[in-house]
Amino acid sequence: MLLLFEIFLACLLAWTILNSLFMPSLKKGSTGAAPLVSILIPLRNEEKNAEDLAASLKNLSYPNLEIIMLDDQSTDRTKEILTNAARNDSRFKIVTGSDLPDGWAGKVFACHQLSSMASGDYYLFLDADVRVHKHTIERSLALMKQKKANMLSGFPRFPVKTILEKWLVPMQHLLIYFHLPLYLANYTPMAAASAAHGAFIMFEKNAYRKFGGHKAVKDAIVDDVALAKITKQNGYRAVLANVTEYVTCYMYDSNKAVWEGFKKNIFPGFGRSILIVILFSLFYGLVYLFPFFLALYGITELIQGKMNLHFFVPYLLIVLQKAYIDLRSRQTLALSPAIPFSAAAFLLLLYASMFASVKKTGYTWKGRTYD
Repeated sequence: MLLLFEIFLACLLAWTILNSLFMPSLKKGSTGAAPLVSILIPLRNEEKNAEDLAASLKNLSYPNLEIIMLDDQSTDRTKEILTNAARNDSRFKIVTGSDLPDGWAGKVFACHQLSSMASGDYYLFLDADVRVHKHTIERSLALMKQKKANMLSGFPRFPVKTILEKWLVPMQHLLIYFHLPLYLANYTPMAAASAAHGAFIMFEKNAYRKFGGHKAVKDAIVDDVALAKITKQNGYRAVLANVTEYVTCYMYDSNKAVWEGFKKNIFPGFGRSILIVILFSLFYGLVYLFPFFLALYGITELIQGKMNLHFFVPYLLIVLQKAYIDLRSRQTLALSPAIPFSAAAFLLLLYASMFASVKKTGYTWKGRTYD
């Protein structure tokens, strides 16, 4: 029986490796002419990120940019810091967002406002906690041209410090490389096979305008995935790329922020389906938790002088899978052996998110509450 389980896990590892081959990377390539790119960034209470973000954007080498940064009703020094940081650089424009209307999610409305101010042929939406390599724009445009894409997104590299960051944040890459059929996502119009990361989304302007842009997903909490789906549903091509060499995202600065940030997205990201949550829990319990306890049992047997490698092989296989994903996503390999703890924390978070939805207590993020 254990041998069959090992074969099953080996197949999952092989699937992960094969699946990853259908995710392109940003690479040097010709962009032809240099179309105007509008970089659009909403910021709400981001005084910790504002200065470093502006410095990162100033270093961009692409010659034809406008950078519009919207202060979304911040109660801290975000706008003051932005204004000072952008001084003497004509590419920057700092604006103040309007009050949030009923029926809109906060970030979605901020992005909608930004798009209405943009003049570019391409719109690049970034989060405030993102830092970009100086050649990011050229590489992104080159890939969009090569793939004839109307939308480009990717999951950034995630530096992590706190324990929940280390356990949960890199799980985003595992979900993509393991669960998302990347061939279907990148090479077919199947909307159900769609993913994106809101920290980095680039659109060709005409496609974005024609399907309605952020207004078309105005009440979406998981707006990035909703945008990818609606892009495909309208006949346009969306590409999910490995951008970790060019885009870095410092998502959270505390365990509490990690918990609350993911809590608002995770159950809605599962389509608010209790059945899917239960099936997912059973699957993760088998694949990522059982091998850990099996290895612990193997250790107790070893202490008693009994050696059976079959108790340890399943754990080794799931660590190898996580290590492969960590390598592809430029994450530290030291985190790979903690995959059982990551899976357990992810399941606890999933149930916390589900209960908040079922009990209708809502999700709170940056002073706003969502259903």
